[in-house]
Amino acid sequence: MRKQRRKQKNKIMNNKKGIIIVISTLIFMYLGMSIFYMNHFYSGTQINGIDVSFKTINGAEEKISSVISTYSLEVEGRDGVKSKINGNEIGLVCNEKDRIKELKNKQNPFKWITSLFSKNQVQIDGLITFDKELLKEKLNKENFFSSKKVTEPKNVSFEYSNDGYKMIAEVNGNKIKKDAVYENVENAILNQKNILNLDEANCYEKPKYTLKSKEAKEAMDLLNKYTSLKITHTFGDNKEVVDGSTINKWLYVDENMNVAFNEGQIRTYVDSLSAKYNTFGKTRTFTTSSAKVVQVSGGNYGWIINKPEEVKSLIEVIKKGKDVTKEPIYLQKAASHNTDDIGNTYVEINLTKQHLWFYKNGALVTEGDVVTGNASQNLGTPAGTYVLNYKERNATLKGENYSTPVDFWMPFNGNIGIHDATWRTEFGKDIYVKNGSHGCINSPYSLANAIYDNIVPGTPIVCYTE
Repeated sequence: MRKQRRKQKNKIMNNKKGIIIVISTLIFMYLGMSIFYMNHFYSGTQINGIDVSFKTINGAEEKISSVISTYSLEVEGRDGVKSKINGNEIGLVCNEKDRIKELKNKQNPFKWITSLFSKNQVQIDGLITFDKELLKEKLNKENFFSSKKVTEPKNVSFEYSNDGYKMIAEVNGNKIKKDAVYENVENAILNQKNILNLDEANCYEKPKYTLKSKEAKEAMDLLNKYTSLKITHTFGDNKEVVDGSTINKWLYVDENMNVAFNEGQIRTYVDSLSAKYNTFGKTRTFTTSSAKVVQVSGGNYGWIINKPEEVKSLIEVIKKGKDVTKEPIYLQKAASHNTDDIGNTYVEINLTKQHLWFYKNGALVTEGDVVTGNASQNLGTPAGTYVLNYKERNATLKGENYSTPVDFWMPFNGNIGIHDATWRTEFGKDIYVKNGSHGCINSPYSLANAIYDNIVPGTPIVCYTE
């Protein structure tokens, strides 16, 4: 029993001794290292990128001077382009050595343990200097600054096919940002780095939008929406259909990935519709009441597509992204889209025979002899196809030397119109040659009355000669 107690007591004493020895050793090591760091830099100390761990002040100065004297920086560009800058080419020197001593004196030797868990990187301004102009001259001669070999960056683009749009990858190019190169090279030298990758340092112009850009994907979705529809224009029984194969030519994507409309291209399409379907001013083949076929030119009658408004309409239709069947927006309409577009309601005036017919829905309403413009005074009624502008009761016709009241006034060509002429006792024959009107269609009262009661504005009026 006593032996066991003695053994336990000895064991305790031995443990205490061991602990004391360990603590004493640690204290001795700590104090020893503290004494060492009174004259040496901490572990992990870097001055302007140069490792001076465990160096004395003189040792640090020598190390920095040695590194600077042999320093070179390799600059890596795209396409395998490289450049090497030697310190002696740019006047690289070490200054401000007193600052190294100041830095060491600020170091607390008793806090050396903390240096084991962190890096002590210090930048001393002015310690390393070089000639910036020499550096720029050197850089400006390098291939990555050569304008002859520059490829501009390009945003992701879009290509249309029968399957819709696809994105074409952006072009990174190799256009350098000079100021960024100067700045990064200078910083690399000051920090004594030996390699600088211009790509990693963001020294190249970049395309704003790439395949991964949200804006590019949204633009492609919108392009596909716009080109997935069909637009059908109707012209009576005729139709003109456009789909994505045409619409894609009306679209483009601007530098900010906005889908925009090429109004010039749309206008070209509307121009083609106008050239095909506008009848204003065209020569018409007209079958007269006597079954004779004549060619009638001139006049103000016919279809006219309102080009600016139709361009706007097409853009709005495309933006909605749905198929549509529509008529163009017209500036002026005609009665039909048949060959002569006159339809079966019209006034026919034979200027040679001095006779007028009025048909409504294909049936003859009235007819009779008339007197047209005075040919001998160059006031002959112009041939052509016109449209009735309006009709008016009890109007007064005024000219340079006349003022004449009429009961029925139906103008169709400026101041030329159909009206009653109660002052005349006869009509037709060749009266118009020497005793014609100022250009109007002088009609018997009953003829003018019958026309007035049945005609509406917009009715075609065909004047022709045989």
